[in-house]
Amino acid sequence: MTNKPMKSDDTIVALATPQGVSALAVIRLSGANCIELTQRVFKGKDLTRQATHTLHLGLIVDGDRPIDEVVVSIFREPNSFTKENCIEITCHGSPTVIKGIIKLMLKQGVRLAEPGEYTKRAFLNGRFDLAQAEAVADLIHAENDNARQAALNQMRGGFSKEIRHLREELIHFASLIELELDFGEEDVEFAKRDELKQLIRKIQSYLEPLILSFDQGNVIKNGVPVVIAGKPNAGKSTLLNALLNEERAIVSDIAGTTRDVIEDEVILGGIAFRFMDTAGIRHTSDAIEMIGVQRTHESMKKASLILYLFDLSNTTLEEIAQQEDEIRKLNVQYLKIGSKLDLAQSDLVRTLGRDFVLIAAGSKTNLETLKERIVALFHVNEVKQGDVVVTNLRHYQSLWHTNQSLARVLEGMDKHVTGDFLAMDIRQSLHYLGEITGHITSDDLLDNIFSKFCIGK
Repeated sequence: MTNKPMKSDDTIVALATPQGVSALAVIRLSGANCIELTQRVFKGKDLTRQATHTLHLGLIVDGDRPIDEVVVSIFREPNSFTKENCIEITCHGSPTVIKGIIKLMLKQGVRLAEPGEYTKRAFLNGRFDLAQAEAVADLIHAENDNARQAALNQMRGGFSKEIRHLREELIHFASLIELELDFGEEDVEFAKRDELKQLIRKIQSYLEPLILSFDQGNVIKNGVPVVIAGKPNAGKSTLLNALLNEERAIVSDIAGTTRDVIEDEVILGGIAFRFMDTAGIRHTSDAIEMIGVQRTHESMKKASLILYLFDLSNTTLEEIAQQEDEIRKLNVQYLKIGSKLDLAQSDLVRTLGRDFVLIAAGSKTNLETLKERIVALFHVNEVKQGDVVVTNLRHYQSLWHTNQSLARVLEGMDKHVTGDFLAMDIRQSLHYLGEITGHITSDDLLDNIFSKFCIGK
C-alpha cells in the first residue's frame, strides 16, 4: 500500500459542525503539536499538563483580547480518532466567533484541513481500514434508518474482518503454490489441490451473497429515482403534491404548466424515493415547453421507476395502448396509474386490468395503495445489527472481480493447468480483495475517496 508520509509537526484545523448560526460549534485540531499550539491562545489550565479525555473551561484569547469562553477537550495519541493528539474546542456558534478562533489558530502555524483529512489520517495511522473509513462518510450522509444501520455495521468492521480473514487464508495457499514453482523440476505439491478447492468454494459462498446484496444496498444508500410522467393535465403535479403532502408543484387546468423537472424526496418503507414531476408529453411548437418535454424523456430513461398517469376522464383504450408501447421501449420499470378516478368514464374503468392503480390524487383516494405498490417493487429487508449489505459500488466491483478470478482458479485446476497460471489468478484475487480494505491502494484512489468527505471529518 502506498501512502503519503504524515508529518509529525503538521497540525490541521476545521469546523466539525455544520456552517451557520447555532448554539454551539466544535472546532477540531489534529497533529502532534495541537495541544501546545492551543495552549498559546488558551487562558485557563495548562493544557500541556492535562490528561487525555479531559474537558477544560477557559477563554480563547488573541493577546489580551478575549474571543470566546470555550470548553477544550483533550485526546492524546494514540487514543483519539486520528491516533494523533487531538483537540476539540467547543465554542458558541456565532460565525464571527468560529472565524476568529480558526483565524487565530492559523496564526499559530496550523493549516486548514482538506476534505476528509481527519478520517484519512485515521486510516493511514491504522485506526481502521479503507472500507470502514468509507462507512464513516456513509453514516454521516445516511437519510434513513436502513442506511444508518448498514453504514454502522460496516464501520464497526464485521465485513472487513471477514475479508481480511479470507485473504489471509488465500495468501497461505498462494505462498505454497509460489514455493512449488521454486521446486518445479522436482514435481512436488505443497498446496493440496482439494484443500485449495474447498477454500475457494468457501470464499465464493461468502462473496456471492454480498455481490447479490448490492442491488438492495444501492437502493438503501442512494434511494430510488421515480419519474411521474404522462400527457399534459393528467394529474402529475397533483400526485406529487399528494405524495409530499405539501403544495410543491403548481396545479392548473392550463395544459403545459409544468415546464421543468420538479423533484423532492419521501421516505416510504425505509427507502428514500425521489419523486420527479415532469412536463406533459405532447407535440408542441412552444420552444420552452419543447425543452421541458425533452427533459421529461431524459429523466424517464434514467429513472428506476416511471409512474405513468392516464387521465381516466378523457383517455381511450387505444390511446392507453399507444402510450404504453412508447413506455416499453425505454426498458424502465413502470406502473400504470389511472388518475382522476372521481371523474372517470365508468365503462373505461371496468375494462382496465388489475395492473392499473386507480387514484384520485386531489382527494388522496387510493394513495396508500399506490405507495404500497411502489414500495413492493423495491422491497428491502430491515437491516439489523451485524447484517452486511454492500452499498458501495467500489466494493461491489472488487468483490465481483475477486469472484471471477477465483472461478478461473477452479477452472484451471479442473484443466490441470500449471502452478504458475494458478498463482497468477490467485494473485489477482488477493489484489481485488486488498482493494476493499486498503491493503492494495494508490494515492489517487485515496484522494478521490476522501475528497468526498466533509472538511471537518
